[in-house]
Amino acid sequence: MILVADSGSSKTDWILTFRNNDPVHFSTSGINPFFLTEKEIVKIFYNTKEIQPYFKGVREIYFFGAGCSSPDRREVVSNALSIVFKNAYINVDQDSIGSLYATCGNKEGLCCILGTGSNISYFDGFKVHTGKHGLGFILGDEGSGSYFGKKLVTDYLYETMPPEVGNAFYDTYKVSKEAVIQNVYQKPDANKYLAGFARFLSAQKDHPYITDLVKHGFQKFFETNIASYKNYRTYPCHFVGSIAYYFQDILKTVCDENHVSIGKVLRKPIEELSKFIIEREGTYKK
Repeated sequence: MILVADSGSSKTDWILTFRNNDPVHFSTSGINPFFLTEKEIVKIFYNTKEIQPYFKGVREIYFFGAGCSSPDRREVVSNALSIVFKNAYINVDQDSIGSLYATCGNKEGLCCILGTGSNISYFDGFKVHTGKHGLGFILGDEGSGSYFGKKLVTDYLYETMPPEVGNAFYDTYKVSKEAVIQNVYQKPDANKYLAGFARFLSAQKDHPYITDLVKHGFQKFFETNIASYKNYRTYPCHFVGSIAYYFQDILKTVCDENHVSIGKVLRKPIEELSKFIIEREGTYKK
């Protein structure tokens, strides 16, 4: 059995593949070692009934997750997985690399993540090159769900939203300054909290204020991330994540204006990622 995972900060998608049976698809909460301890990660598996029958049978695990950019963070996830899946070979890497495998395959290209957070990586056809980005929701995450959520909340609290949008925002979330301060500065998972407001973008997508907000965020992502690669116009630029997927019309406009050759736009990379891993490994191991 081969278990493949793609994890953001909010949600983890899994596919368990067998030699002769149909694969098992399931989801858990996000597994990000910046926010979760080893024990908390283990607890997630013990509370996920879909995977419990296979704890002993899984032989290989390929986990790609947000927050897994350094050896010590990857070790947190690897240790947790080894506690649960005692018979498995475990490989842990960052989510941007999994997205590269899902989009570029074995060909040169850029892959951008636009979900709860944002990031970018380059694949030269042989080797993955991670950049200097991925600074998280406080310092970076341009064009992400947490970025747009933060913009919406601050515009609402500063009363710079158009009145009709502000009224709709309040009707949807009943937001107050006190609640925002508490959730952002005093409670865990502030990035998820802020990203939750990004759903409002879809409901008001046709309003010029929302269109301009999204377009400006994507332009900021381009300037900060894509444009940092001097040859970005010479190969395709792929996108992964719910923000990229649901606002791909605006995303394509921004890419056209900046002469970016857009490639795949995937809401979730897990299907393509699992296929890539299975093909790369060649055979299943019992």
